Amino acid sequence: MTSTNKTTPASDRELVLTRIIDAPREKVFKAWTDPELLKQWFAPAPWTTPAAQTDVRPGGSSLIVMRGPDGNDFPNSGVYLEVVKNERLVFTDAYTKAWEPSEKPFMTVILTFEDEGGKTKYTARVRHWTVADRETHEKMGFHQGWGQCTDQLAALVARL
Repeated sequence: MTSTNKTTPASDRELVLTRIIDAPREKVFKAWTDPELLKQWFAPAPWTTPAAQTDVRPGGSSLIVMRGPDGNDFPNSGVYLEVVKNERLVFTDAYTKAWEPSEKPFMTVILTFEDEGGKTKYTARVRHWTVADRETHEKMGFHQGWGQCTDQLAALVARL
């Protein structure tokens, strides 16, 4: 399914997850950009993703709602900064929609999808505004949570 690969953070404000996913990068990219697919893997179980909206283009907005086991919803709004089909997605929560600044920017995510002979080298670089934000994200369980979601992503694209 997936294998872990080590990638070094570029700074003390960055968290990184790299995996080799046994699926072509077109499928992995689609699972990140198709709202119906996003809802199937985005939140670490037992959390769910009841709603997802994407306008996948530079300046386009996204809204992904994660629901906790207690039934509380956690909406995540953002804006795409860069989109290179099947290669790269960059988005941030610094803006909510139409370049409206968010109340508290937390991170910018840089996803890369590299061809590895029919498999995908998937790298998620999460850059935070401050070291404290990075530490908070790490304590929230970044490695475990993003790792579990990546496992769910890999399982989904294996079935596509």
